[in-house]
Amino acid sequence: MGTLHNPNQNRLLAALTPAESGRLTPHLELAPMPLGEAYCESGGRLQHVYFPTSAIVSLHYVTANGATAEVAGVGNEGVLGISLFMGGGTTPYRASVRAAGYGYRLKAQALMDEFNRGGTWQHLLLRYTQALMTETAQTAVCNRHHTVEQQLCRWLLLTLDRTPSNELILTQELAANMLGVRREGITEVAGKLQSAGYIQYRRGHIAVLDRTGLEDHACECYEVVKAEFGRLLRSTGPKRTPAAAIGSHRGKTQPASALILAI
Repeated sequence: MGTLHNPNQNRLLAALTPAESGRLTPHLELAPMPLGEAYCESGGRLQHVYFPTSAIVSLHYVTANGATAEVAGVGNEGVLGISLFMGGGTTPYRASVRAAGYGYRLKAQALMDEFNRGGTWQHLLLRYTQALMTETAQTAVCNRHHTVEQQLCRWLLLTLDRTPSNELILTQELAANMLGVRREGITEVAGKLQSAGYIQYRRGHIAVLDRTGLEDHACECYEVVKAEFGRLLRSTGPKRTPAAAIGSHRGKTQPASALILAI
């Protein structure tokens, strides 16, 4: 049996009022989001916005010499395309899928028609934008002041928070590009985390064994981002188990299959 898809798997869409849902849902299109798919280049314009349900999109800056670094991620808590309703039109970042899955796309005009009505939907999108800005700013602080080990812990935890399943496959090169560090640095850090008992990797895969330990080992940036998303999006979506919210797994030990990263 195939995977069942529902717009409510995205927290923003789940928070639609009945009236908003009646106007927007008919325009939502289920869209596969394959690994590496680029939806927007720096300076580009989106014709659709995307609400991931099981995919994760990376917003990353590409320098003139081709180096990249992730500034934020968009998963089932958010939407790709804030430049449309914020009035900028274009974005300085490249947006591409770093964890394959699905999402729902919506034509830009349909989103703007509802946004311009004001009310719940407008306020929700603005609160989400503030949370995303917090993540972007905190990523800059983390990349400047914290070790690669702390950065990787933060990145792994945010990735797990945005993953509806307990398994994710990522390449070592992708992880290095997202953090803006050398591939050898990721290998060295993964070895340290394994020695500490937080993760285990073999045959090109890494699994999180002790999430609480990983959280304790991460810098404060993860907690800052988690708290801001929780504060601003606390009222979104139907009543669910705590796992539905970003950063809601504190204190729980994840199974060995929680995250798989190709090393």
